[in-house]
Amino acid sequence: MIEVTKHGVILEKTALGFENEGVLNPAVIRDGESVHLFYRAVRKGNYSTIGYCRLDGPLKVAERFDTPVLFPQAASESHGVEDPRISKIDGLYYLTYTAYDGVNALGAYATTRELPHFEKKGIFTSQVTYEDFQHLAESQHQINKKYLRYNGYSALNSHTDTKALLWNKNVIFFPRRINGKLHFLQRIKPDIQIACVQEMEELTPLFWEDYLMRLEDYIVLAPKFRHEISYIGGGCPPIETAHGWLVIYHGVHDIASGYKYVACAALLDLENPFKELARLPSALFTPDHDYEIRGEVNNVCFPTGTALFDDTLYIYYGAADERIACASVSLSALLAELLLHTTK
Repeated sequence: MIEVTKHGVILEKTALGFENEGVLNPAVIRDGESVHLFYRAVRKGNYSTIGYCRLDGPLKVAERFDTPVLFPQAASESHGVEDPRISKIDGLYYLTYTAYDGVNALGAYATTRELPHFEKKGIFTSQVTYEDFQHLAESQHQINKKYLRYNGYSALNSHTDTKALLWNKNVIFFPRRINGKLHFLQRIKPDIQIACVQEMEELTPLFWEDYLMRLEDYIVLAPKFRHEISYIGGGCPPIETAHGWLVIYHGVHDIASGYKYVACAALLDLENPFKELARLPSALFTPDHDYEIRGEVNNVCFPTGTALFDDTLYIYYGAADERIACASVSLSALLAELLLHTTK
């Protein structure tokens, strides 16, 4: 049994206009003894920007900006920029986030060499309608019917002139090139997929059409156990270890009052991350404190970033979609437990 320590809430919403509804789901990266958090800040009406704070060590807030570092600027993000993640590759920081226009939720990114300021690069995930997705995904073979169930037309489509596109969220870069290529996780419900390119310019509409035609080839993790049976999605950027890429992701399952979001863990092969090596058969941690059980969305632990101090892995997560909390675990103990549950 893995021992997980919950350190409680480390960041709450404030009276400031851009974060008076909630703070959650932070992108996290360690730099020396500092930990940078780029978090989703929500104002009333559910409009999101990205705020910033810096921790001294893993838990103590040392600095917090009173204005966002990223905010909606394009029509594709008119309703918010949400749920960032951050990775550093070849000296360049990649901050991915969800661009949301009130109907569509698509993966976008920004880059920088000097934190905490970023230059937006725009949407880089697929931009296809639900009809086109079905045609492409079923053109070569049948797909899991959950893809059609979860990726049907948005109810909002009949109330707006905006064309409804396939949602693609939880886009997260691996922190180094693998065999010379940039790799990133993405989530088209209900599974986690991987995409890889030499350079970002290769992510053209033709690339995505071919990708969606062969979608099953790119699925790396699919729901398997009861605690993740509804759907899963990427959580924290993968962590390179001697045993493989450690992936902390979120799993979702139905409960009487809705959905329950939990933190999960798996290992992927270092040089072929399409290959799952091991997975925990139970959740790493679940909502069991009041700050995780009650909030804007109840029963949510949504991991989005980590910081490693010696052998202690700190996992930062959105708690009940309203506040940011932190849990920690021994990295060596977690890896040892995963290796007891290798994929058959």
